[in-house]
Amino acid sequence: MIKKIETLKKITDVGVVAVVRADSEEQAVKIAEACILGGISSIEITFTVKNADKVISLLKEKFNSKELIVGAGTVLDSETARIAILAGAEYIVSPGFDLETAKLCNRYQIPYMAGCMTITEIIKAMEAGVDIIKLFPGSAYGPGIVKDIKAPLPQAPIMPTGGVSLDNVDKWIKNGCVAVGVGGSLIEGAKTGDYASITEKAKAFVAKVLEARK
Repeated sequence: MIKKIETLKKITDVGVVAVVRADSEEQAVKIAEACILGGISSIEITFTVKNADKVISLLKEKFNSKELIVGAGTVLDSETARIAILAGAEYIVSPGFDLETAKLCNRYQIPYMAGCMTITEIIKAMEAGVDIIKLFPGSAYGPGIVKDIKAPLPQAPIMPTGGVSLDNVDKWIKNGCVAVGVGGSLIEGAKTGDYASITEKAKAFVAKVLEARK
């Protein structure tokens, strides 16, 4: 299978991307490990984490391709995307849409998930070859917006980030999302060092997504 297609399949099969923001490299790695133990293999290391490229490299060394699909998040430009890809990032996630980042990811056949808020942005992103539309921030809309977007754009592959919780994740999936991005509501235990709670929440998110797809 073409690697890009394989990466996208792995992400959408589980249906949950863990968005990792942390105060240190060590904390970021621990959060990632807790998520993987809970069944979330798609780990997005945001570039708000100090030395995010190093964290990506560390995770690639520690876990094999069956256990981990690591990506880079909060990528604002193509320069950062290139750094992330060289470190081993298998997909790139942005809070907004950047054409030069789209071009670079297409050049190296790395999936690009660009943040969009409007129909116009979604159309432009898809025309540029964006693989998954990151509906961001999801909290500004709620799950109901997905059906409204898919009415004129049924082909749009949507992944909300921001505002996704255990209480509503099933609604996002049932309304047509290919996956969800989860940050604060999943990893909040890291603030107190309770990584076991992250693992349990990861299991719960994966289970709810699977149930919603039945």
